[in-house]
Parts: sequence; structure tokens; C-alpha cells
Amino acid sequence: MSETTVNDAAAGSVDCDVMGHTLVIRINRPAKLNGFTPVMMRGLSDAYTRLENDASLRVGVVCAEGKHFTAGLDLPTIAPIMRRGERLFPKDQVDPFELGLDGHPRRSKPLVVAVKGITYTLGIELMLAADVVIAADDCRFSQLEVKRGVLATGGATLRMSQRAGVGNALLHLLTGDEFDAAEALRLNFVQKVVPAGQEFDEAMRIAGVISEQAPLAVQATIASVRLCVEQGPLAAASQFVATQARLANSEDAAEGVASFKERRKPQFKGR
Repeated sequence: MSETTVNDAAAGSVDCDVMGHTLVIRINRPAKLNGFTPVMMRGLSDAYTRLENDASLRVGVVCAEGKHFTAGLDLPTIAPIMRRGERLFPKDQVDPFELGLDGHPRRSKPLVVAVKGITYTLGIELMLAADVVIAADDCRFSQLEVKRGVLATGGATLRMSQRAGVGNALLHLLTGDEFDAAEALRLNFVQKVVPAGQEFDEAMRIAGVISEQAPLAVQATIASVRLCVEQGPLAAASQFVATQARLANSEDAAEGVASFKERRKPQFKGR
């Protein structure tokens, strides 16, 4: 099944394909290095919201057309919106940057991102807001907002320091320098580096494995890790007993036990 979520030749598009339980979300404006316009930002939020609300979907994969992931925001089209302080997507939709602000619904389903070539600014922030990142070995990263006189407000100032430590984060945030996939791996910004051209297949492989696991347990795991990062280990641990009781009483938990006893692959239904 294939369809385009938002499509305009000049403004670019965000296209969606359903492959089994996986929603493939494809950034599509390669002639402009996949620079994000307002139409594309809305399309991305639409796609994330679809992933969250469609019970048949268990995992998302974000990728891009062409040789590059994205050069970041298309400032000529985005800057006027920034100056007016307006939203790039509605309040009732999922925020692709997963900042947990302004009442946006939180993404509960796993997201894998495949990056390649130029992956600047917004591209880094989108991958840091996801769960697993596969990078091509030709990636070129830069968080260069300081070179444009603006602030990285998609989460880079938060997540770079969480992943890599304050010094490593500020090295790249304050210089806006370009760094490669090996450096991104060292800083824990990406989880795997593969030869260019293999990043999408590897992302889909991992997404496929995730989609075979018990959906409620997968979502509970994401929620626990997120709570630990945002509020600390004690806050996350305080939810263990209640969450485990809820999961243990699910049909999926019963299926997990039955499949173990019967030595077969479990067939989870997310309930």
C-alpha cells in the first residue's frame, strides 16, 4: 500500500508506505536536499500522528529520497513563521521532535531512522528524537544554527548533552562544525553505521524485528526509558509494579507463555 500524505512539487512532500506492521515515512524533496518547508513539516506530523493512531501499525521507519537525508529547514519559507511565533503543526498532532510540550500527544510507538549524506540541523534533531538510528558511512552532520543567528529548538541542546556529555555537545553546537558518521557513533547520536546504500534495508530489518515483539510491552519499554530520561530513575522505577501487572494480565502475555510452552513463534495482537 502506498500513498502520499502531503504532496506539492515545489513545497516537497512526505510520503507514506505501509509494509506489514511498519509505516515507512519518506522525506521527498531531493532537488532541494530535502530541505523542510511548512508543507513538509505538517506532512511529517501527519505521518507521526497516523503511526500513533492506527492500531495496525507497530513501528515507523523514517528515510529520505535522493542522496541526502535533509539539509534542514528551508529558511526562506520557514523564517516568516518563526518570526510570528506560529506553530508548524497543529496542537492535537504528534510533535516529531518529541519535546513533550504544548499539549501535543506523545509518540508511544517505536521509530527507526535511516540517515545518509547531508544530515544537518533538523535532521539531527529528528534522529535524536527517535528510538534507533542507522547511519550510512557517508553521513555529514552539522548542527549549525549558530551560523544562522538562531537557536536549535528541536531538541539538540537537550539530547546532545544527554547522549554525549556537555563538553562534546557544546563542541559541535557552538562551532556548527561538520562531523562524520564515526563521530556520531562515538557520541551515541546513532546506533549503527553501515555502508552507504544499506541504511534503509538495515532500518527495515530492525523495524521488522521490533514489529514481531509484543506491542504493549514495546510501548511500555519506551515509556519507561523516556520517564527515566525526563524525570529520573526513581520516577521510572515507581511505575514498574503497576505496569507489570497491566502487561501480565494482557492477552499478549498469555500468548508469550503459551508460545514458550509450545515451542512456537508468538502471535501477538497488541491487547
